[in-house]
Amino acid sequence: MARKKEYNEEVVIEKAMHLLWKNGYETTSMQMLEKEMGINKFSIYSSFGSKTGVLLESIKCYRKKIKVITDKLLKSNNGIKGIKQYFYDFLLFSKDHNDFVRGCLVTNTANELYDNSDSKVTSQLSTFTNEIRNLFLNNLKQEVNLTEKERSEQADYFIVSIFGLASASKVFNKSQLHIFIENIFKEE
Repeated sequence: MARKKEYNEEVVIEKAMHLLWKNGYETTSMQMLEKEMGINKFSIYSSFGSKTGVLLESIKCYRKKIKVITDKLLKSNNGIKGIKQYFYDFLLFSKDHNDFVRGCLVTNTANELYDNSDSKVTSQLSTFTNEIRNLFLNNLKQEVNLTEKERSEQADYFIVSIFGLASASKVFNKSQLHIFIENIFKEE
């Protein structure tokens, strides 16, 4: 007879997500996950299969959380100005309750990838990144003065820039990040 789980998987994954977001996958040990999630290693393996399984579920949880700002961009009808607002919204989203800036869970994880990283992880990261790029591209379609090629190139530029902002946000101050964003969107 199977034992009944005495924990809510969504709750423990959200705890794991915050830990992985703050510390990174490689730095986070199983002992750290046990302590943060409030469940033992057996329960972690039983529910999620592995530490990588916890990461995959954490990325799914992160995607649900970031919908607060991705949905705003989806509904935006301000073209490039809407994308610029997304960059500022991202900075606010990436802070924890102590004003510690964690960057982006997806970017942080991508920065830890190596040649033989788990294909499920790289696939989830690629899917998320492409979804954000497509949001940028859809907003760029509102810019009637751009060709299709220019829109595609601009969407690529913005996705690389948001990755840069995510990494920079963990190191640089608010003023420096403001200058970074303003320069990304500077009209020539």
